[in-house]
Amino acid sequence: GKRGGRVKVRAKIKQLDKKTLVITEIPFGTTTSSLIDSIIKANDKGKIKIKKIEDNTAENVEIVIHLAPGISPDKMIDALYAFTDCEISISPNACVIFDDKPLFLSVQEILKLSTERTKQLLKQELEIKLGELQEQWHFSSLEKIFIEEKIYIEFDGKTYEEAMALTHERLKPHAHKFYRAITDEDVKKLMEIKMRRITKHDSEKADTYIASLEDEMKKVQYNLEHLTEFAIDYFKHLKQTYGKNITRKTEIKTFENIEATKVAVANVKLYVNREEGFAGYALRRGEGEFVCDCSDIDDIIVIREDGKMIVSKISQKAFFGKKIKYIGVWKKGDKRKIYNLIYRDGNAGYVYAKRFAVTSITRDKEYDLTQGTKGSKILYLSVNPNGEAETVQVILRQKAKLKKLKFDYDFSQLAIKGRGAKGNIVTKHAVNKILLKEEGTSTLGARKIWFDDTVMRLNTEGRGEFLGEFKGDDKILTVYQSGEYKLTGFDLNTHFDDDLILIEKWNPEKPLSAIYYNGEKKAFYIKRFLVENSDKKSKFIPDDADSYLEFVSYDWKPQIQLHFAKVKGKERNPETINVEEFIAVKGWKAIGNKLSPHKIKSIDALEPLPAPEKENIPENNKNSEENSETPPNLELNIQTNNPSTDNKEGNQITLDLL
Repeated sequence: GKRGGRVKVRAKIKQLDKKTLVITEIPFGTTTSSLIDSIIKANDKGKIKIKKIEDNTAENVEIVIHLAPGISPDKMIDALYAFTDCEISISPNACVIFDDKPLFLSVQEILKLSTERTKQLLKQELEIKLGELQEQWHFSSLEKIFIEEKIYIEFDGKTYEEAMALTHERLKPHAHKFYRAITDEDVKKLMEIKMRRITKHDSEKADTYIASLEDEMKKVQYNLEHLTEFAIDYFKHLKQTYGKNITRKTEIKTFENIEATKVAVANVKLYVNREEGFAGYALRRGEGEFVCDCSDIDDIIVIREDGKMIVSKISQKAFFGKKIKYIGVWKKGDKRKIYNLIYRDGNAGYVYAKRFAVTSITRDKEYDLTQGTKGSKILYLSVNPNGEAETVQVILRQKAKLKKLKFDYDFSQLAIKGRGAKGNIVTKHAVNKILLKEEGTSTLGARKIWFDDTVMRLNTEGRGEFLGEFKGDDKILTVYQSGEYKLTGFDLNTHFDDDLILIEKWNPEKPLSAIYYNGEKKAFYIKRFLVENSDKKSKFIPDDADSYLEFVSYDWKPQIQLHFAKVKGKERNPETINVEEFIAVKGWKAIGNKLSPHKIKSIDALEPLPAPEKENIPENNKNSEENSETPPNLELNIQTNNPSTDNKEGNQITLDLL
């Protein structure tokens, strides 16, 4: 609420299938018409690509978006948030009058002031109530003394003033018992009591009533002394009374920041004239060669033959300097794209090799990838999106007494350093040319992936639960409360549904254990199955309204404890089940086994048993053992089995590989 603050509000977008998205809720301040207009506008500008959009809104919002061929639904959801009114920012400037002055306060400050104000009002109410109770007690006590001591009998033959004076005189001995002084108004009220009420006076009832008033006063006094606790109970009472059946219409979540350059569709084509040094997306036909498809908000990186590097915003046509060696799209923070470079220092200096990544720069500033010596020249350059390291053949110029004119240079032996590093010496001699001899593999380790359940997104910054190290075709297993599972890649743009209950790195050999309630058979069933490699959602429980998923585990040896309902007043002891021993691994479509013939009250998950040793073997070691034709340190343990009466082939020799 403070001035300058903003609240992001998003539409709720769901993926219906690979080609369709559905918007079921729209942001505050928008309409279905204005939202659709913003989507069409973004499509016309080339920020997103959609095939068509339908408005099926009736009682509930339903905007159906049909995607263009080849468009990722996950990226499209992010693009809708980035380029359309599916995400808007609201500035809730809260201006209040405080001490006769206007102030812009935050929600926290407003709540604090409001709570203090409520606390003071409650204090005033309690003080008023205490005063009323004291007045009731005061007059009830006076009335009891007035009637029980029969002061009214002595009024006979006296004037009104004399009767008042007499009443004051008779009440003086009791004055110390009261909270305040006895006034003429009190005496007048006593004298106005009718004889019928005096004759019906009951001393015990009067004492009980006065005692109840004293108890009430004690409670009110206690609440005044503990005003904060009383205010808390008051707010709880309000919530329970008036908020019980009122559900929240919105959802409070932390949103991840979406980088527009990562989700923008490729709506322009990048061209370059390497010799003249011009690049852009508006070069005329024949004026330059095609580089790649990209977005009109992308950054491009240019490396010239003289070793100068520059990053700039893509434009229609720009001059970057003659003899462009490399041009491409640059992504900020990309640590996996590695540049392999061989350059000559000066006109006749040594030849150096280096490997580096370009993660951060200042736009339109020239950086020197060489040592800055005049006449330096790039002899070889390759750009590797996943840190590949190739082997090149270096051919030297002929020179007297130089016998070896060719040799191989392996980039995998070179460490990755910063772009300003000098590099390692390749040769002291002049180089004629450098040729690619063999494509290389990635020298980067597997990518570490975490899952942040706050924003329901994957990340590489260490936020949330660590899923594992991913490379190549590795996949992530997700299980949902609806009883469905799905395999996805480890793309950071992947979206996950809100009813996600399990997310793990997929192991093709590891079974998934699940317990579900079968609505048709009115019983709990258990099953274990291997997850099939499919990118579609697969439902592994019956598809009816009464069936639901109760428990799921991706541990090797999960354990559960069953608690049973009482039958005719008799309790049954809890039962612990080792799921691995209880049921064999079957197909994912199998019904499974009935969990228990007895009525189950609840199912608790216990600590799983230790996993088999094979899961603890690092993948590197697995690969090295599987690919090795002659394992190192091979030992033979030769045993001779004792002959038995039933075995005619006694003295059989067994070879055990250790």
